Amino acid sequence: MKAIEYAEKASDIFVLSDSFIRIKELVDNESSTIDDIADVILIDPALSASILKLANSSIFNYPGKIDTISKAVLVLGITEVYTLVIAYFATDAFKSLSTDADYLEEFWERSVDCALLLKYLGERLNMPNTERLFLTGLLHNIGELVVKQFLPEQLPLCAITRPNNLFVGKQKAIFDFTFGECSAELLKLWQLPFSIIEPIRYQDDNTPLMSGESKLLYIAKRLMIRNLLFENTEIESFVPLELLVDLNITDDLLEDAKAFCNMERFSILSILKPSAMMVY
Repeated sequence: MKAIEYAEKASDIFVLSDSFIRIKELVDNESSTIDDIADVILIDPALSASILKLANSSIFNYPGKIDTISKAVLVLGITEVYTLVIAYFATDAFKSLSTDADYLEEFWERSVDCALLLKYLGERLNMPNTERLFLTGLLHNIGELVVKQFLPEQLPLCAITRPNNLFVGKQKAIFDFTFGECSAELLKLWQLPFSIIEPIRYQDDNTPLMSGESKLLYIAKRLMIRNLLFENTEIESFVPLELLVDLNITDDLLEDAKAFCNMERFSILSILKPSAMMVY
């Protein structure tokens, strides 16, 4: 089966809620107001609480207190709040996945780490549209959860055992697609923005034609793997030095990104996936 076929099967199981669909319709409608969007968010207390916690977290570093959904939309902007809505519902969609807590804890830790690293690097490099980078990093590997649902016995064969890019080769050899490609197909079925899908689809293609966001995701993903599994290995074993030079990413910037990620990981996990935090 192809990635799109697994994604289609997954989309019948991992479904975004009616509230998300309504919010998406309002965001797509230019005549919608801040209050229209805030009213729909407020219908869901768990969503509202998560939005406010994320809005007040250091990933935005807003100097004041954001204490209402209307203020969150006004201060952060509709696009930013919409990305937080997607983050909430996308992670919530996988609550029906039947697996052990240790696996899910590790998966969401990796996802949050990639999201934090990607957003931090993007902001420090003054990349445009950084509001979507956190979401891109968070959802970059949900294709792995699709494989976990349908082919759990083959997933361990893709384990990362060495500090190189062979994990992508393993995925291609076993499934004939990468987890990134499967992630992109599911996000496409969910009708998420192309600007998020495109970097995720090409996250493993280190070519000159890659977009800036794809290049940065390529780096953030490998930096995440290095930090969690191979901390004492040189970064050049994961990312070509010329790519780091091309984006003006220095060793100091990489260390700053790592420190930021280590500092914020558990606070973001506690908001998006509180069940994962029960392991700690």
